Amino acid sequence: MKRDILNSLSEILDQRKQASPDESYTAKLFNDGSDSILKKVGEEATEAIIASKSGDNGAIIHEVADLWFHTLVLLKYHGLDHSDVLNELESRFGLSGLDEKANRKN
Repeated sequence: MKRDILNSLSEILDQRKQASPDESYTAKLFNDGSDSILKKVGEEATEAIIASKSGDNGAIIHEVADLWFHTLVLLKYHGLDHSDVLNELESRFGLSGLDEKANRKN
């Protein structure tokens, strides 16, 4: 059975929040704060866009994995995790994207 990678990553991120920034890239991101994390999310989003434009599926997967990872770091920085996003997506299931967007304005 395939392990649940999101839960595994969440546990690792919890550990990295407490780790020394000298010993872990992720701990350094947490230590440097939200601006550093946001910069990485922006960089990775840009790289995913460039990869998509290139049409190289391997590059797309690699860059989206980087984007997802840094987005998980951002969530964890704010005391959230992937389950919060999955719950939000679940609440939208079966709802038209147009209806969901219209509901946000209310």
